[in-house]
Amino acid sequence: MGDFENKEREEVFSKKVRAGKRTYFFDVKATRSNDYYVTITESKKRFEDGQFIKHKIFLYKEDFEKFAEGLTEVVDYIKANQEVIEKRYEPNPEDAAYESNEYAQKDDYSF
Repeated sequence: MGDFENKEREEVFSKKVRAGKRTYFFDVKATRSNDYYVTITESKKRFEDGQFIKHKIFLYKEDFEKFAEGLTEVVDYIKANQEVIEKRYEPNPEDAAYESNEYAQKDDYSF
């Protein structure tokens, strides 16, 4: 049982959220003792070389409530103090990536 086994935990549930140039992954994983935790990953394509940059945080069950409270508080603050316009991210037919059929290709977000 090496480091590799510790990093590669069983994925129990996954939710992918596309938001413009970023994609967020919410993954529920299980420890050896079958306790669930969440990994939240932000993936963004770097323009210079086309590589995906990923940032990941681990959220453990003892922190769920405080994390949710903090997130709700800051989102509510922004909604109350600044107009939030939800954008719909759809491919633009005039975009070069649209013409090259990049939008139709399968995403490669494997880790």
